[in-house]
Amino acid sequence: MRKIGVLTSGGDAPGMNAAVMSIARSAALYGMPLVGIKRGYNGLLRKSTSIYDDMEDLHLDTVLDIADRPGTYLRTARCMEFHDPAWREVAANTLRAMEIDGLVVIGGDGSFHGAEYLCQLGIPCIGIPGTIDNDLPYTEMTLGYDTAVNVCVEAVRSIRATSRSHDRPAVVEVMGRHCGDIALTTAVSTGAEIVLVPEVPWKVEDVAARLNRLIAKGNTRATIVVAEGCWESMEPFDMYTYLNTHGKRCYEGEPISAVRFASIMKRMCGNVEARATVIGYTQRGAEPTARDSAFAFEAGNLAVRLLRDGISNQVIGMKEGKVFYMSIDEALRSERSFNRELYNLVNSL
Repeated sequence: MRKIGVLTSGGDAPGMNAAVMSIARSAALYGMPLVGIKRGYNGLLRKSTSIYDDMEDLHLDTVLDIADRPGTYLRTARCMEFHDPAWREVAANTLRAMEIDGLVVIGGDGSFHGAEYLCQLGIPCIGIPGTIDNDLPYTEMTLGYDTAVNVCVEAVRSIRATSRSHDRPAVVEVMGRHCGDIALTTAVSTGAEIVLVPEVPWKVEDVAARLNRLIAKGNTRATIVVAEGCWESMEPFDMYTYLNTHGKRCYEGEPISAVRFASIMKRMCGNVEARATVIGYTQRGAEPTARDSAFAFEAGNLAVRLLRDGISNQVIGMKEGKVFYMSIDEALRSERSFNRELYNLVNSL
C-alpha cells in the first residue's frame, strides 16, 4: 500500500473532519501519502475543469487544525452517476491513474454501496460511518449522531423554558430522515412528553388525546418531539378539510409539517397556543462532541491500519463501546431495530 485516498460523501456530519485528520496522522506515521478527493465520488469522476478542484494532497500542516471544525473540509455531494456501472469504471480508473492503492470512504449507506462497487472493481476500500441519522444498523453509533442529539437537547431545553413561561405546548421537529433515533434520544434526554418517529404508526387523534390529558392534569407546556420522517408513519388524516373548517387556510397539495401539525393540535386541544420549531441544519453544523471526536480518532487510525495490512471491503463501527470492523456486504445486510419499549415509556409517563 503506497498511497491512499479519503473522501466524505452524502450528508455532512460533525466528526468527518476529525476522521480525516486522524487518517492523515496515521498515514504519515506509516509513510503513506494521502490524497483528499473532493465532493464525494464526484471528485473521482473528474467533473471539474482542473484536477486541483477534484483532489488535494493532504499534509499534516493542512489538516491538523480541522478536527474541531463543523462540516467537511473535503466538501460533499450526492453523485447519481455512481449508480451507472460505466461511471464506476471511470472512478476506478481515476484511482489507478493517480496510483491510489486504497480508499477510505466516510459516509452513510449510499456511500458504503459506492465503496462496495469499487471493491468489486479491485479497489480496496474501508468505510467509516458518517451520518447524523444513526441509521446504519450494524453499529451502535455513527459520526455526527451524538453531536446532533446534543444540539437538539440544548434547543429543546431552551424551548421548554419558554413553554413553561407562557403555558404553551411545543412541537419540535428534529432530523433523522427515516430513522427516529435523534428524536427518541432527544425526548428521553429532555423529559419531553410525546415523541413521534417513522418506525411506529401513529394517529393525529391519539396525540391530541394525549395532549388533552396532560393539559387536564395541569401540564400546559408539554413538548412533542417529532422526527422529520414521522409523517410517513402517520395514519390517514384529512388535514385540508380539518384546518379549513376550523379557521386555518390550507390548500390541497401542501404537505403536512410541524407548523401545520401544531395548528391541528391547537384546534383539537381547546385552542392552546401550540408553537412549532424546526431545528434543521444546526444539527449538522455544530462542533463535534468529545464522543464523536474520539470515535473519529480511533476509526481513522483503524482504517489506515487495515489498508496497510491488505484488509479491505470492510466498514468500521462501534459495538459495546469498542471500535470494530466487519465486511461491507454483511453490514449493509444487517437489519435495524428500534427501541419500542423506550418509545412507549416516553409516550406513557
